[in-house]
Amino acid sequence: MTRKLPATDVVIVGLGWTGSILANELTDAGLDVVAVERGPWRDTASDFPPSYAPDELRYRLHHELFLRPAQASLTFRNNLEQTALPVRTWGAFMLGNGAGGAGVHWNAETWRFLPSDFVLKSHLTQRYGAGFLPPDMTIQDWGVTFDELEPHYDRFEYLCGTSGTAGNLKGVIKDGGNPFEGPRSRPYPTPAQPQPFSHTLFAEAAKQLGYKPFPQPSGNLSAAYTNPLGVKLGPCTYCGFCEWFGCGNYSKASPQTTILPVLLGKPNFEARTLCEVTRINLDASGKRATGATYVDSSGDSWEQPADLVILCAFQLFNVQLLLLSGIGTPYNPRTGQGQIGRNFSHQTVSTATGFFDNTKFNFNPFIASGAIGMCIDEFNGDNFDHGPHGFVGGGYMGQVQTNGRPIETTPVPPGTPGWGAAWKKAVKDNYLSTVFGGAAVHGSSYSYRTNYLDLDPVYQDRFGRPLLRMTMDLHDNELKMSAFLTDRYAEVVQKMGARQVDKQPRKGPYDVTKYQTSHLCGGAVMGSNPGNSALNTYLQSWDVPNLFVQGASAFPQNAGYNPTGTVAALAFRSAEAIRGQYLKNPGPLVHA
Repeated sequence: MTRKLPATDVVIVGLGWTGSILANELTDAGLDVVAVERGPWRDTASDFPPSYAPDELRYRLHHELFLRPAQASLTFRNNLEQTALPVRTWGAFMLGNGAGGAGVHWNAETWRFLPSDFVLKSHLTQRYGAGFLPPDMTIQDWGVTFDELEPHYDRFEYLCGTSGTAGNLKGVIKDGGNPFEGPRSRPYPTPAQPQPFSHTLFAEAAKQLGYKPFPQPSGNLSAAYTNPLGVKLGPCTYCGFCEWFGCGNYSKASPQTTILPVLLGKPNFEARTLCEVTRINLDASGKRATGATYVDSSGDSWEQPADLVILCAFQLFNVQLLLLSGIGTPYNPRTGQGQIGRNFSHQTVSTATGFFDNTKFNFNPFIASGAIGMCIDEFNGDNFDHGPHGFVGGGYMGQVQTNGRPIETTPVPPGTPGWGAAWKKAVKDNYLSTVFGGAAVHGSSYSYRTNYLDLDPVYQDRFGRPLLRMTMDLHDNELKMSAFLTDRYAEVVQKMGARQVDKQPRKGPYDVTKYQTSHLCGGAVMGSNPGNSALNTYLQSWDVPNLFVQGASAFPQNAGYNPTGTVAALAFRSAEAIRGQYLKNPGPLVHA
């Protein structure tokens, strides 16, 4: 039996980056906000103390911070002809669990998308012609421009204290920064992080090849900082335990170190953890959300009525909740009709490992941070002429070696035995003198008609609900792109002085067991009209106007950058529209 709770103004599903941003903005507007979070409460001091937080076995191998497949999983197949089977161990991506969400364990690479990324379909069509694009590619414009998002990118960077070097300040290109970035209204709030040896060597080699390297924008802070909310962060200590880990030094931007300390002091905010939302409730018309139903850790079911419902779960679970709640039309890949589940994308990453003479090079890979690196952007987005190459898309690349943790950091040259004395000697000989990285080339992932999400007809979760089914494969366009970019990256590594370079471009088919990134996108995309999107440009549901859906589920396709900065910018823009427009006149913010 489901028990009904007293109504509130707003119920938020999920308390990661977007949930924290929306909760803070709407409580500031005087609204009563309840956030329902599936995982446990997580606090910096008690959950990530430096005395045990840097534990590779506990956090990287045993997945301490992540959702367990027994809690929630999905099924996977590469194409419509295959039978999808349950994912029982996370591989290609990791799903956060608990307050702070993926913002706890992210590397803190804080990028802005390129201006052309937001008008991708029209831009590529105008430059190359419609016939240049693969016929089954379903990319589209976002309905919002870089200039409209810039103030919101700026807010997030100043919330986080992001460290970096501006490359385009109010339209003026600046030395040392990324010359390809869109114009920013002011510099980064803190200077770029000092770079270790291998990263500096990469930058020197890139310059010799005619490129313009710049420091990766980082939420691992270079200096002490107090953000606009009055929350203090400290400088990074280069411990090398960022991705997969929480930061106990208060030096990595996360909801815990930027927003939650302020939010928790507000009397009109309440967080309910270890509670899983099972459904968004609708009225008899199906056009208005009345709240959310959730199950607590005791197995009791509760209905939380609310005037406004905001989905801030991880991308996959936003889509699943929309499908389970009967909101919008499920996507049909055979007809191309429907919006919920459409335009699913991931990321196309690759690398090239450089082996150097260990008598001349010592890179000390254990001295690093999650977003340390020197990068080049000459091959990102449409920054280069794709015409001769037969593909679209691209990515940033760089020496972004973020750690040298002992269990996984065992780079050895090709041909080395997989175990035994020879393997041990090769690990010893190469540990300090190898340039490596799981995503040295961080490429885009464009959307296709047959890459989508729906509900599995066979498998169910512990509540008896259908699991989400992922149908995903790599297409020739992305494979060509990966091969081309990997070759360009390998040329820089060779120029650094490597005696041997092992290139590892992305190969098909898409492998759900091999980690790439956790940057899953699409499934409830934003756009200019209900014919091409599930959400309008303020992330408001076309079908249910008092429902807003945050996060990367709104991306029509994924660019060649990490998505968090854009996710946050969209959240700030959505919150501004709710406060400035929706609350004054509840209803659709954009009329179809």
